Amino acid sequence: MIQSMTGYGKAVAEVGNRKIIVEIKSLNSKAMDLSTRITPLFKERELEIRSMVTAALERGKVDLSIYLDSNNTAEAPSINAAVFKSYLKQITDIANSESIELPADWFQTILRMPDIYSTTQQEEMDENSWNTLKSAIEEALKALTEYRKTEGAALEIKFREKISNISDLLASVSQYENARIDKIRERIKSALAEHIGSEYDNNRFEQELIYYIEKLDINEEKQRLANHLDYFIKTIENEKGQGKKLGFIAQEMGREINTLGSKSNLAELQNIVVMMKDELEQIKEQVLNVM
Repeated sequence: MIQSMTGYGKAVAEVGNRKIIVEIKSLNSKAMDLSTRITPLFKERELEIRSMVTAALERGKVDLSIYLDSNNTAEAPSINAAVFKSYLKQITDIANSESIELPADWFQTILRMPDIYSTTQQEEMDENSWNTLKSAIEEALKALTEYRKTEGAALEIKFREKISNISDLLASVSQYENARIDKIRERIKSALAEHIGSEYDNNRFEQELIYYIEKLDINEEKQRLANHLDYFIKTIENEKGQGKKLGFIAQEMGREINTLGSKSNLAELQNIVVMMKDELEQIKEQVLNVM
C-alpha cells in the first residue's frame, strides 16, 4: 500500500492544569523539510522532538506546532505593569515631540501591544510533562500516518485507472500495424516513381523496404512499455516509501511512448501516443505526492 505525503494529525493531552496541543501537517517534498513552532517550555527538547518526527515521517514538508492552553481561568495572563508603563511613557514622549493627539483610550491601545501580558507558566519542564508530550506527539504522528494511508489509497485507485488506460491504448496499436507498413511501402514507391520512374529492381526494393521497416519497428518499445506498466503496478503494491521509484518508472514509460511517437508514421498511432502522454502526465503529477 502506498502513502501520500499529504497529511494532518492532532493530539491533545493534559499535564497539570494545562493542555498540550500538538498539530502536524505535511505536504510533498523531495526530502524531509521540518519546520517547528514549539512553546518555550518544551524548547529544550527540540532536538529529540525533531528526531521523533523525522524517523516517523521520513520525508515531506512538515509543519509541527506544540503549544500550551491553560485549563484554569485562575491562571489567566496578568498585565505586566513595567511593560505597560514603558509603553505609556514612549507613546507620551512621541506624541509630545511630534504634536500628535494622545489616544482617547489608553488601555485599549496599550493592551494590544506585544509582551504586555505575563503568565505564571512553569519555566522548567519535569519528566512527567516530557512523557506526556512524547505520547501526544506519537498520537499526532499516528493520526497523520492514517491520513496519509487514506490519501494513498485514493492515489492508488487513480494510478491503476491511468495504467489501465495506457495499457488499453497500447493494445490498440496492433490494429494499425499492417496499415502502417502498407503506408511506408506506398510512400517509398511513390518517391521512386517520382524520381527514377517505374524502372527499378523489385528485389532490391523489397530488401530496402525490409531494412527501412526494421529501423521503424516498434515491437521492442511496445514490450518494454508493457513491462514498465506491470512493474509500476507491482511497485505500488509494496510497502511505503516507493514514491521515487514510481517516478523513475514513469520516466522510463515516457521514453518508450516518445519513441513510439517518433516511429509511428501514421496519424492514428500519433493520436494514440498523444492520449498515452496525457495519461502519463497525470501519473507524474500525482507521483510527486507519494512517499
